[in-house]
Amino acid sequence: MSEQHEPADNTPDKESIADTAAVDTATPVSRRGLLRSGMVVSTMTLLSRVLGLARDVVIAALLGAGSGADAFFVAFKIPNFMRRLFAEGAFNQAFVPVLSEYATRRTRAEVRELLDAVSGSLSVVLALITALAIAAAPWLAWLFAPGFQSDPGKLALTAEMLRLTFPYLLLISLTAFAGSVLNTWERFAIPAFTPVLLNVCLIGAAVWLTPWMEDPAMALAWGVLIAGAAQLLFQLPFLARLGLMPRPRARFRHPGVRRILRLMTPALFGVSVSQINLLLDTVLASFLVSGSVSWLYYSDRLVELPLGVFGIAIATVILPALSKRHAGESREHFARMLDWALRMVLLIGLPAALALILLAEPLLVSLFHYGAMTDHDVVMAARSLRAYALGLLAFMLIKVLAPGYFARQDTKTPVKIGIVAMFANMVMNLALIVPLAHAGLALATALSAFLNAGLLGVGLRRQGVLRFQPGWGRYAIQVVGGCLLMGAALWWFSPDWHTWVTWSALHRAGVLTALVIGGSVIYFGWLALSGIRLRDFRLHG
Repeated sequence: MSEQHEPADNTPDKESIADTAAVDTATPVSRRGLLRSGMVVSTMTLLSRVLGLARDVVIAALLGAGSGADAFFVAFKIPNFMRRLFAEGAFNQAFVPVLSEYATRRTRAEVRELLDAVSGSLSVVLALITALAIAAAPWLAWLFAPGFQSDPGKLALTAEMLRLTFPYLLLISLTAFAGSVLNTWERFAIPAFTPVLLNVCLIGAAVWLTPWMEDPAMALAWGVLIAGAAQLLFQLPFLARLGLMPRPRARFRHPGVRRILRLMTPALFGVSVSQINLLLDTVLASFLVSGSVSWLYYSDRLVELPLGVFGIAIATVILPALSKRHAGESREHFARMLDWALRMVLLIGLPAALALILLAEPLLVSLFHYGAMTDHDVVMAARSLRAYALGLLAFMLIKVLAPGYFARQDTKTPVKIGIVAMFANMVMNLALIVPLAHAGLALATALSAFLNAGLLGVGLRRQGVLRFQPGWGRYAIQVVGGCLLMGAALWWFSPDWHTWVTWSALHRAGVLTALVIGGSVIYFGWLALSGIRLRDFRLHG
């Protein structure tokens, strides 16, 4: 623990008065309900995901599922994978609990000192990694997509784009650092809105930069780089408004930095097991027929919509809240928060997974069947979409169960569980890729996610941290009943997907919107009739 600094006498000077006033506007509070905060994040994330789908529509029309698309998706997935390890993944899970503790128990000066040290140390590490990756781009392209070796042009294009996309890791990780600070001070809307800029930049690059590029995919690589800078610059004024703008100083010996590194090292693997599994899918898919990487990408993007809008939103608001409760030693409220998160996941995750399975082809046709996207691509992507959708509930459960460990600064247990899940995924990949091709890779990822979530839940139960509150049996019956009614309606009213292909884009959008709204009305209508009320989910952080 660092030394506490106190004034020599009891008479406050002007500087201490100003600092105290600043604390009033920059101290984390816990008056907002978790449901309200979650809805704010969900709304902003929904906007981002909708624009993300618009981005993918543009990419599908521009590149389809050919060699250029495969090369771009690999070149973007590598830094994106690293981002989820260093940013939303291990760094966030290690940084937020430590920052919450400093904000709760330490002085404002110590909080500023921590932010300066963490931002400087993170910048140095990521700058070195980025420089090495740019120099080793051809080798990285081969490492993550070894199947591209049979097509030297595709491998070379991947390496060329990687030199543009990898600096995104540095920029977006610093963005995630700023977002973690804002989330800890319960400014959830700004970090949740920030990804919108990525989609805007990629759409703009596809529209305006493509005519200037020899290969259209290169325009998207430039869009990724521009987006990283835009997202970081967007968040800085909001940090300044809180009086928490860091002055980066690389101080690896700072006690807070050392604690974060100690927590982060095992979490680098544990929190990102699902992402490692998806990356393994890409590696193996590179050996399959051309288009396999793209089919997995398009199907994964649709699964990411409910996962990002609801699963990650719940995890975003619950981690700071759990960290504060752990710091305040409120064990009962900690358990109630976890139970609340599980109920929210079941409420949204189960019907979302069912809808993705039933409407796989209509969704893919409505969003991506334009330009270079073919009927065959739709059929292939639908297979992997259904496989991923089977694991959606597990993906969401991991997002809310893992913070139960990280908030208590336990990163070792998720690592042990993650190792088991990753090895299981490897075995299932090899077992399922032969009979099911790319869909087998998606199914293996889904099954390993259930193993991961199950072991996380069992561990929390054994530690006495997860205690189910009364009413779970009735609640589960209500949710399952609503899903059955919704599923029956979607199956009955949705036309065969070949019919969708013959419709105009406007007609597809109209019918799909009607199905989504109609299914939602049936589901939530049943929940209301069966006694579930919005006030039942109100819980204060």
